[in-house]
Amino acid sequence: MLKLLRLFFTATVSTSALLLGSCAAIDRAKNIGEQPPLAAIDNPTSQAGYKPVHMPMPMPQYATYNPNSLWRNGSRAFFKDQRAHQVGDILTVTVNLNDKAVIANETQRSRQNKEDAGIDNFFGKSKVPIINSSVPTKIITADSTSSSDGKGSINRNETLTTNVAGVVMQVLPNGNLVIEGKQEIRVNYEIRELIVAGIVRPEDIQSDNTIDSTKIAEARISYGGRGQITDIQQPRYGQQVLDILLPF
Repeated sequence: MLKLLRLFFTATVSTSALLLGSCAAIDRAKNIGEQPPLAAIDNPTSQAGYKPVHMPMPMPQYATYNPNSLWRNGSRAFFKDQRAHQVGDILTVTVNLNDKAVIANETQRSRQNKEDAGIDNFFGKSKVPIINSSVPTKIITADSTSSSDGKGSINRNETLTTNVAGVVMQVLPNGNLVIEGKQEIRVNYEIRELIVAGIVRPEDIQSDNTIDSTKIAEARISYGGRGQITDIQQPRYGQQVLDILLPF
């Protein structure tokens, strides 16, 4: 019964993968000889799966004005601030990623067990009464040995420097801004895509309306591509299915 269930599960997964792969192949066949299409400019809040950001917020502080004064308490400047501060405003995100990680780990483990159980004599006699046979000196003998040696290392060096314009999508009650920016560049049948999203403080936005990516909280930065070269670099869907199903 268990084997039948496994075969049924394997067949179901394989069939689903083939159907999905066929749909992907049909979509790819439509673009034979054509450049990969650019994504349409759309409102991110209308996309499927979009959820507004909810963070712990302090009590709201209302603006107050002193008598005979044009200055508003809490204002950052006497004149209007031209930096992004409300939904729909645009600011420039400077992406500077220079990460390097070198990690090496090794774990060794070994264990050896031995168990013996026996009877030297039976109530002072070397033979068992009635059956008149010798007393077994060893009833149970068990040995077990296990060992493992695991090694792992990581040597990663990533550098990304670019600029992308983002749009203020939401203003949180404490004044922080939820931003999102997307950039697509098509060169020689290959699209390079850069996506930046996160939460920024208005105080961290510089006077030229730019902000460094290191000052974005909950930052989500994606840099990738799609097109003919990216398609060749990906393994075929049949190989991906086998990588999931095969235990070794």
